[in-house]
Amino acid sequence: MNIWDNLPLGLSPEMAISLMAMLAAAFTVGAVWLAALPPSAGTARARALQTRQKQLRRESQMPKARERLVQTIGMMSRVVDQLKLMKSKQADQAVRKLARAGIRSRDGQVIYLFAKATLPFALGIGAILFLFVLPVTDYSTATKSFLAVAAIGAGLYGPDIYLKNQADKRKLLLNRSLPDALDLMVICAEAGLSLDSAFQRVSRELSESFPEMSDELGLTAVELGFLPERRQALENLSARNDLPGLRGMVGTLMQSERYGTPLAQSLRVLAHELRNERMMKAEEKAARLPAILTVPMILFILPPLFVVLLGPAALAVIDKLLTM
Repeated sequence: MNIWDNLPLGLSPEMAISLMAMLAAAFTVGAVWLAALPPSAGTARARALQTRQKQLRRESQMPKARERLVQTIGMMSRVVDQLKLMKSKQADQAVRKLARAGIRSRDGQVIYLFAKATLPFALGIGAILFLFVLPVTDYSTATKSFLAVAAIGAGLYGPDIYLKNQADKRKLLLNRSLPDALDLMVICAEAGLSLDSAFQRVSRELSESFPEMSDELGLTAVELGFLPERRQALENLSARNDLPGLRGMVGTLMQSERYGTPLAQSLRVLAHELRNERMMKAEEKAARLPAILTVPMILFILPPLFVVLLGPAALAVIDKLLTM
């Protein structure tokens, strides 16, 4: 039975296909038009009510979640205090790693030390139970031993790898925002603001576009106000962020504070150098693109191209050979 036999009299298959295409196009245009129309007052009110309900639900659940978080962190803190990890050398290293990742709270330090102390044992015991005790896998003994050692290694180095990734991401964001921050510092210095006021103003201006840089400059402004030596506040800024541009800015500011050199001119030169450095890195990446794209082009573009170009000729040759 053919589907075209059920068409009304006088309607050919070509006309039916054309009508279906027109209806599909009309439905598509109508759907796009309805999606582009502004919502009515009733629809907007319903959406606002739904959003408010979700917000109230989240707010009602927040105290319970916060209470559970406080209890969990309290348990971790007791374990860390019992093991006396806060007084070890690893605690000082943890403070530096957490600061470079943008984590400065004591809770973060407690969670990191607790994870470093317990994750290797937890993952190791879990891997041993899963691989050797429970009959779940049929791997060989050597493979099971390797997986168990890998689980212990993941628990041992997992927190450090996570913090390193976070620190690298934050370092990249700080590097991108540093030239703009220096330009704002130059404007503030030329306007006659002091170093403390310049840090505070730049921190406010960058709070939405670059929150990481705003956080660092705001903390430095606070430290400039209460530390006995202003030099220590600038050195803390350099120590928290392993960034060459920030070290150069700190050196320029310390030189200006000590010898009274023009601050605006020094910062302008430093900002110009950082922009040139960023442009050179972009040009370097652009220059590497042809060499990087060669392998994907050979593997994924040339074979289909050869098939398209030589395929018909190869099929014609095969047909000729078969008909001979």
